[in-house]
Amino acid sequence: MLSAGIVGLPNVGKSTLFNAVTRTHKAPAENYPFCTIDPNVGIVTVPDPRLAKIAQISHSKQITPTAIEFVDIAGLVKGASAGEGLGNQFLHHIREVDAIVQVVRCFENSDIHHVSATIDPIRDIEVINTELVLADLASLQKQHDRLQKPVRAGDKAAKMEDAIIEKLLPHLDAGRPAITAELTAEEKAIARRFFLLTSKPTIFACNVSETDLAVVTGSADSGTGVADPGYSSAAARYVRKVEDYARHHFATEAIMISAQLESELVDLGEDEAAQYLRGLGVDDTGVHALIRAVYHLLGLRTFFTTGEKETRAWTIHEGDKAPAAAGTIHSDFEHGFIAAETIHYEDLIAFGSFAKAREAGKLRLEGKDYVVHDGDVILFRFNV
Repeated sequence: MLSAGIVGLPNVGKSTLFNAVTRTHKAPAENYPFCTIDPNVGIVTVPDPRLAKIAQISHSKQITPTAIEFVDIAGLVKGASAGEGLGNQFLHHIREVDAIVQVVRCFENSDIHHVSATIDPIRDIEVINTELVLADLASLQKQHDRLQKPVRAGDKAAKMEDAIIEKLLPHLDAGRPAITAELTAEEKAIARRFFLLTSKPTIFACNVSETDLAVVTGSADSGTGVADPGYSSAAARYVRKVEDYARHHFATEAIMISAQLESELVDLGEDEAAQYLRGLGVDDTGVHALIRAVYHLLGLRTFFTTGEKETRAWTIHEGDKAPAAAGTIHSDFEHGFIAAETIHYEDLIAFGSFAKAREAGKLRLEGKDYVVHDGDVILFRFNV
């Protein structure tokens, strides 16, 4: 199972967010640096409203969502790449995950200490980015030095690796993450062997207060939950700055959340929590959107199987073909694959039943070369 590491400076809400996404009180969330030392790990179901609608058509008795893993990692401080704070442990734990959720503090609260004494989300992002870049530079330089002997001996593989390192070193030295370097598909595949921290896909979680969530969401444009750039609240300005920074420096997105609010809803039932949120004038705290965004950030996609017994979501990687998707259910399905009877979720919902969709020619038989799309509903035909 792929995992996303929750990172950030101390006291920005990492452990609170972890508790929110895992709907537990597993991680301590105290008001002092390094209250998390050993990583907390939690399996998180991916919210998907499509499941219930498919189950309704099939009269399914059970619904099973897909899941990913979240890891709560200790807070990083300036100098971590040189071993400051819990630096070495922090960097090791990041190296173990597949993607990064960087929590950025976008709320004012004099009772919660900030390591830099003031709130400045971009400064905080750059502190973390600098430490990760410095760690990658040190790692790449060691690998570069190690390759010189085989390069001089004419080793082709070593020459190729060294050429990629020569591209990455100035890119990193300019403070840019490795994931934004212009490499060919072949070079990217080779670069994965370097295990660079800044090569991991990253998303930003703008952590706002409960009050700010309601106010900023209420001022959002087109109901997207994004703060109107002309809105005067500090939280709205912070969120907008992070969105711009994420887009221009990481080619990624930022999502507004209220980790504290969501963690307080953990002990409420689903209906009670929804009612409480409606009372605040918001539909969601942003945690569900964050989980879905991380799922896609990891390159994961979902297809469905359905019947009277169960409607279930299955995880595949983007670009997987039908036999590989069948193999996620059982290896026999992949080995004996014949065909995949397929309909997209939107077509199924539009027609309201498999029978009507079949009459309209929307149910298709796909072969071994079919690339499964997110939202496909599939019945596999196989022979063992």
